[in-house]
Amino acid sequence: MNTFDAIYGRRAIKHFDPEHKISAEDEQKLLQAVIQSPTSYNVQHWRFVVLRDPEHRAAIRSDLGFDQTQITDASLLILFTADTQAWQKQPERYWAEVPEEIQAMMVGMMQDFHQGREWLQRDEAQRSIGMAMQTLMLAAQAMGYQSCPMIGFDIERLADAINLPEGYVIGPMVAIGKGTKAPWPKAGQLPLQELVIEDRFAAV
Repeated sequence: MNTFDAIYGRRAIKHFDPEHKISAEDEQKLLQAVIQSPTSYNVQHWRFVVLRDPEHRAAIRSDLGFDQTQITDASLLILFTADTQAWQKQPERYWAEVPEEIQAMMVGMMQDFHQGREWLQRDEAQRSIGMAMQTLMLAAQAMGYQSCPMIGFDIERLADAINLPEGYVIGPMVAIGKGTKAPWPKAGQLPLQELVIEDRFAAV
């Protein structure tokens, strides 16, 4: 599928065929595509929690997910999390395949960038989640699947339910599968002239 076709064709699908199964090969293809997403300093903060156990998913849907059918009916359900401290955990491994002088330079810059800036560590983790989610949804669209990004769940209780480690953040889930109902008509995009600013905002 053409990249622009995937971008314009992707919609948030709310109803999935609960009998449809994604093959192990397609799941691996999707996940391998996701990890091509960019991260600042190649830190690769993301940790993808594949919610596979049907009972676990049913409990999330009924107790934490406002009874959203995508949680149980999608073929694949991935919760995006990220390690805000990944930048200091053996950082040289993020640059293992480059010459040593480049590795040393990038690791040093990575440390200087993150050190003592907890707000930025969290922001970077969430930015990385956002880019990885979009990669997943476009890859799914290109492979003939439908998807739905989801943030409608009890974040704190879900963190407990998955034993989220200290220092990690939770992002949205993405449900993937075969849609059974068409989405609502597109709500419409704001005009570019309202969204694009040339050089700087107007003085107030």
